[in-house]
Amino acid sequence: MRHRASLILGAVLVGLMAAAGLVSLAWTPWPLAEIDVLNKLAAPSAAHPLGTDGLGRDLLSRLMAGAANSLSVAAGAVLLGGGIGTGLGLLASAWGGRVEEALMRLCDLSFAFPALLFAIMLAAAFGPSLLNTGLAIAFINVPIFARVARGAANQVWVRDFVLAGRAAGRGRAAISRDHIVPNIAAPLIVQATIEIATAILAEAALSYLGLGAQPPAASWGRMLAEAQTLLWVAPMQAVWPGLCITAAVLGFGLLGDGLRDWADPRLVRRQA
Repeated sequence: MRHRASLILGAVLVGLMAAAGLVSLAWTPWPLAEIDVLNKLAAPSAAHPLGTDGLGRDLLSRLMAGAANSLSVAAGAVLLGGGIGTGLGLLASAWGGRVEEALMRLCDLSFAFPALLFAIMLAAAFGPSLLNTGLAIAFINVPIFARVARGAANQVWVRDFVLAGRAAGRGRAAISRDHIVPNIAAPLIVQATIEIATAILAEAALSYLGLGAQPPAASWGRMLAEAQTLLWVAPMQAVWPGLCITAAVLGFGLLGDGLRDWADPRLVRRQA
């Protein structure tokens, strides 16, 4: 079935990228910061399977380390923004009325504040870094998860078992913890998977602009920035990090699509 194929292919791509990132934390073929000017822009060989960059650093090693940085920043930002946003969405749904209206209008306001502008402000105030990049991406994820959580929770609050709990005198917090959260976990997980793909693109873009990973740290976006002056001399310098970004985004996109179809069988029946 199509959703199974998407789920499997997405999981394979994500698993490969995650495995490369995890391995790089303990081992890389060459030290990340080792410079060999005499072998700069070297072609692929047994010593350097993907060649070297403009400073003679091993490309494969830096791609592996870039996977660790890019995936960790993207996943961490989505977890932080998703956690805060989900809490706000649950609060809005549980209390309703003016509380819900105020929180949703606050989310609307945050949509008008681009993540890139927020990252530039953080970089100006505290200096460019992966941490500030992650905070900027987390900021833009808060209203997204708040809306998803609030919409899903509103559908659960009107169900019979929740109404029975309210009739029994259970408080909003207890009902949210025991009944609402378990029933909205599936759409939140799917949304998180999709948002990680978007966060990888955002991290790459910010690093490309010099607002994310700083030398000598490895990042796919930073590698693209360093390769832009070498496009006519060594185009593979840009192709390899570009392929990694594409594979990671495609993997999380397919994984999210497969999880969505798996979590909602009605979608599969409509597509059949």
